[in-house]
Amino acid sequence: MSNVARTPNDPTRQKTSTFERVTKQPLRMLTKFGGSELTEKLGLRKPAERALHTVAKTAAQAMTAMGSKPKSKEDPARLKRAPDASRFDLRPTEDQEMFRKTARRFAEDILRPAAHAADAAAKTPLEILERSQELALAGLAIPEAFGGVAETSSIVTSTLVIEELARGDMGLALAVLAPLGVVNALVDWGTRDQQQRWLPTFTERFVPAALAVLESRPLFDPTKPRTGAVRAKGGGWTLHGEKSLVPIASLAEVLLVAAEIRGVGARLFLVEKGTPGLTIEAEPAMGIRGAGLSRVRLDGVHVGEGALLGGEEGALRDFDFATVVNRARIAWGAMAVGTSQAVLDHVIPYCNERKAFGEPISNRQSVAFLLADMAIELEGMRLVLQRAAALADRGDEVTRYTSMMRGHCATKGMKIGSDGVQLLGGHGFVKDHPVERWYRDLRAIAVMEGALLA
Repeated sequence: MSNVARTPNDPTRQKTSTFERVTKQPLRMLTKFGGSELTEKLGLRKPAERALHTVAKTAAQAMTAMGSKPKSKEDPARLKRAPDASRFDLRPTEDQEMFRKTARRFAEDILRPAAHAADAAAKTPLEILERSQELALAGLAIPEAFGGVAETSSIVTSTLVIEELARGDMGLALAVLAPLGVVNALVDWGTRDQQQRWLPTFTERFVPAALAVLESRPLFDPTKPRTGAVRAKGGGWTLHGEKSLVPIASLAEVLLVAAEIRGVGARLFLVEKGTPGLTIEAEPAMGIRGAGLSRVRLDGVHVGEGALLGGEEGALRDFDFATVVNRARIAWGAMAVGTSQAVLDHVIPYCNERKAFGEPISNRQSVAFLLADMAIELEGMRLVLQRAAALADRGDEVTRYTSMMRGHCATKGMKIGSDGVQLLGGHGFVKDHPVERWYRDLRAIAVMEGALLA
């Protein structure tokens, strides 16, 4: 084959002649010119050397663009890897993997065994909340100046932890993580006085707290709550309105309430337990019952000037409530991924062990294909979640991505839950298996707003 003559139209010959025309011929001319006596007499040796360097650099770039040069005419040509090909890497760092494994152990050992009873009672066991302090989630989010150990913030890391806790139980995970929403808001937007007042306490013990955003009305827009805040005559603010499905509200020592300031927009207010006009009553729902959901009423609740998160100057001028909504939706996306993973992990061994007509039901194409679809949709949920979290960490505008992610996770999460019930047949309808509870929990993703901050 090597003896076959190349025709004028041979692509290899054309590529070689093109490369020579672009690089080799100018290099020969410059080298000859740079070494001549005329160049020395005219004082052009330095400019000639610089030109030679530029042409050589261009030759190297041309060589890279055309691919690595074959060792011989018979060897295939290969393209080099792009220099930034390693940037798309979804593998967790060593620290992230450590946080994820710790959260997974807590979910498996503590949350999952208590989930059934908590769901039936529609409340969070106090011992679960107290034991969650072992995770030191608040300390990992609080700066060293206030007793924590945090040096940087990472929404991606938060989503990994949330996902693992939700694999244990979404309701109990919501109860455990609810105070973290308040902590993150204080760290990101609180004044020095507000941080000094609250953050050290969160590092010492589990402080029940929650973010109250959702309202029970059609077409609710979290950026335009009906709950209102007006300036009080004697100073401070007066709050009127009602919040729905607030986790651990009956236990909360402080609530971070979203309220509209006319002409300014939605803002967050710190409302402490026992404030006159604050009423809390249980509001059990279809799913996430282990979070101890409650309805919160604010009838002329008066709070001081220091209750406005970020202070009057910072909150009224710089605070962006859309950031709160975006980060909350990322957190709920992580809850959907974690619970969907729990469903898949449960139904695969069930289908492999359950026999019908003398063989495992997973041998049936209808079952195997459904399991494959569940796994595919779950990976899609995880990817769109990680993209939104990564963009948020970069400080990019993420409203579009969090909206797509929230809709995707809500739709596909409900389908995975429904398919899990379907695969278990009659067992999916009774409480002997946790899939029916996970299905009910997954339906909350399309409903809930706020309560968490990634």
